[in-house]
Amino acid sequence: MGQHVLPGKPPIPLHLRRSARARRISLRVSGLDGRVVLTLPKGVPEDQALEFANEKADWIRAHIAEQPQMVRVELGACLPVDGQERVIAPGPGRRVVLQGEQLLVPGPEARVAARLHGFLKQLARDRLAEASDRYAQVLGRPYRGITLRDTRSRWGSCSSAGGLMYSWRLILAPPQVLDYVAAHEVSHLEHMNHSRDFWETVSQIHGPYTAQRNWLRQNGAELHRYRFED
Repeated sequence: MGQHVLPGKPPIPLHLRRSARARRISLRVSGLDGRVVLTLPKGVPEDQALEFANEKADWIRAHIAEQPQMVRVELGACLPVDGQERVIAPGPGRRVVLQGEQLLVPGPEARVAARLHGFLKQLARDRLAEASDRYAQVLGRPYRGITLRDTRSRWGSCSSAGGLMYSWRLILAPPQVLDYVAAHEVSHLEHMNHSRDFWETVSQIHGPYTAQRNWLRQNGAELHRYRFED
């Protein structure tokens, strides 16, 4: 399907997708990052969908204006790590270094976002593996592995085979929030639902979790503000 653009100032990327289950053209503006998705039923021409988007241009722009302002990851920008704002600055050597209130990134300026992306994913993997190991040991149930993704609709999941998936953006949140998500997903190794027994298991291996869950509900969308790609 590819990507199209809604003309105007500024132009807005439109992402078209087809769905066998769709009965009419639908339009969605992501509450996380303002991504605009047009869904087409089979057989509907792309031109018809683009005309529909043009008719809804004012609605699209109004919804995008309500979204958190996007932050491009580059030198001088602020990026939270462990819930604390850090300033991205040039650094010596060959490795990204987290130093106090700074993220020191060596190498060409054009590679800053890519290098930070890799650094943060590895840091997230290390922290999530440590937390998952700890809670799995308390629960007495092993897991099969960890996968990191940049998910939009959930912070983590647990498969029926015991595989854990997490959003790497959890490394941007306070450590106690990342820790809670790990406890939540590990608890699914015992209860593949959100029953009362499941939440009791979360409490048993983690302790109180209301503050962490509320933080994600109130602030989680902010973690998607940071753009590592153009």
